[in-house]
Amino acid sequence: VAYARAHNSEHQMELLKTAAAIMSQDRYSLMVVDSATALFRTDYTGRGELSERQMQMAQFLRQLTRLAEEFGIAIVITNQVVANPDGMSFAKDSTKPIGGNIIAHASTTRLRLRKGRGENRICTVYDSPTLPEADAQFAIGPNGVCDSTD
Repeated sequence: VAYARAHNSEHQMELLKTAAAIMSQDRYSLMVVDSATALFRTDYTGRGELSERQMQMAQFLRQLTRLAEEFGIAIVITNQVVANPDGMSFAKDSTKPIGGNIIAHASTTRLRLRKGRGENRICTVYDSPTLPEADAQFAIGPNGVCDSTD
């Protein structure tokens, strides 16, 4: 297990180079990038920097794809969602993922996690070339992930 925390989007890009160097020395199977878009959102603000932000984010996602292909690892990224101002108020889900089409096109399978009743959580297959849209419920308890409770 290796762990790193990025302080800005440039540092986040540099950490991918470090990860590649580490993976060339040892065998890894999984890389998790928590809140992949957050640092890009804080480093590039406003509509004037939107194009630059999207280009930098696309480069980051391309680098992740290269790592997955070169080292045969699975990559899981988490992302934030925002209220969709274009969404209808009666829509089932009025949120949309941050990052737009760039995140969508770089991802193979997208899952949506949301809170259910009590400690239950719901995982929805949101977009996948091989899996049908479906929900799975689980709970998070003192011992970690477990079956959902009624």
